[in-house]
Amino acid sequence: MHARLNQAQPYALGLFRIVIGLFFTCHGAASLFGVLGGMNGGSIPAGTWPGWYAAVIQFVGGILVTAGLGTRAAALICSGSMAYAYFKVHQPEALFPLQNGGEPSAVFCWAFLLLVFTGPGALALDRLFGRGGTEHDKDRASEQAPPVTV
Repeated sequence: MHARLNQAQPYALGLFRIVIGLFFTCHGAASLFGVLGGMNGGSIPAGTWPGWYAAVIQFVGGILVTAGLGTRAAALICSGSMAYAYFKVHQPEALFPLQNGGEPSAVFCWAFLLLVFTGPGALALDRLFGRGGTEHDKDRASEQAPPVTV
């Protein structure tokens, strides 16, 4: 069972990346375009600090992470923006995320930081362009690939 879980790991990581990226994209779209129930039908005025810039990072970074294109760099920027949101907006209100409404910011921050270190997993556009990871990742993937039988 352990071997099968190891073989499925890149796909589970890829699915995690897609879901987190899609949630983040939706969050940015809600703020930028007033869709999906965001901003009570309105949007953030262009160029306002920090809300509009955060929404652009959420939308563009979320798309890149979802697609698995430049995943590590996009995830680093997304993680940093959520750390900023947590410490600048939420943490001054109370110490713990449950008390200050900062749970989404904290969870997104840690999820994106995980992707910085793990890479995109399976089903990423990075892999199509040969930028899918280190040589160690490629060696590990070839070791985990099931044998081809004819």
